[in-house]
Amino acid sequence: MAVLKLYREKLKHNYNHLDKVFKEHSIDWGVVTKLLCGEEIFLKEVLALGVREIHDSRVTNLKAIKNVAPDVQTVYIKPSPKKSIPDIVQYADVSFETELDTIRMLSEEALQQRKIHKIIIMIEMGDLREGVMGDELVNFYAKVFELPGISVIGLGANFNCLHGVMPTRDKLIQLSLYKQIIDAKFNKEIPWVSGGTSVTIPLLFNHQLPKGINHFRIGEALFFGLNLFTGEIFEGMYDDVFELEAEIIELTEKPKVPSGMLAENPSGDSFEVDESLYGKSSHRAILDVGLLDINPKFLLPKYEKAAKEDELNVIGASSDMLVVELGENRNSYKLGDTLRFNLRYMGALSLLNSRYISKEVIS
Repeated sequence: MAVLKLYREKLKHNYNHLDKVFKEHSIDWGVVTKLLCGEEIFLKEVLALGVREIHDSRVTNLKAIKNVAPDVQTVYIKPSPKKSIPDIVQYADVSFETELDTIRMLSEEALQQRKIHKIIIMIEMGDLREGVMGDELVNFYAKVFELPGISVIGLGANFNCLHGVMPTRDKLIQLSLYKQIIDAKFNKEIPWVSGGTSVTIPLLFNHQLPKGINHFRIGEALFFGLNLFTGEIFEGMYDDVFELEAEIIELTEKPKVPSGMLAENPSGDSFEVDESLYGKSSHRAILDVGLLDINPKFLLPKYEKAAKEDELNVIGASSDMLVVELGENRNSYKLGDTLRFNLRYMGALSLLNSRYISKEVIS
């Protein structure tokens, strides 16, 4: 069975690096754990870092977190489905909301459970996923402030999640101004402007973040150290907190070009023959992981053993097997050896959601 490994010390290093930066700028932040898909051994590693606030998009994951660490503030980070409202009030201390009818139902449920449910109202800032439109915001808040059992602790926005709209200083200033309008209009002091996600961190590092933005929700940067503006790794951070290790279950020298009549494969892909490769061969390894577990485009082969980078190429995958080309196999890989891969976010997400992949913490 292929293994997804989490390196404890690298995770701790990345967390401490980010925590130091946020504290220097008086910014509150929480860790987004939806990537972990409720995997308990990994959740415990995150909680052991001293995290005070956890964000997730699945109620079952928040329940698991509350069972392990009941004092950690849990945040449900999408608008609440009607059928899940009782569980959201029970297991999420905070939720992101955009619909007045939903907030009314949360109010009723909070009163039944004798709780105060906190909400962050999400505002549409151009990416066209969730969010209240700006010109409706004052009337929206006026109605929400009337509801018992509800405490508005912030307003927020998402960027880059659907259409790829990136945060800019101007957009974040606009978000901060919405808070000032609400505070002045209703004589309230809303604590948080939650405009920060992993994609916003470069603005902080480049001193372009408006002072009004005082809350971040961080997942990808913590686990992958990735600057989503440049595609590079943040200085002083690790990009390989996660690593996939998969075993070679077949290793044979084979032609580079398939033979026979070609049609679409079961994934709907068509292969185009490169006639310059006729008569050439390469060592091909089959690994015990497949499309059911991960899309190959999210795999980044680790080349520390390879003589050349172009001697280790992911060719493709079927449902349960991954084909990797090893060139002349100068590293003398053999049956039963393992190959290691760094991962992109969506690759790690699918592996974590796969019950066919073993999960381990590496001290």
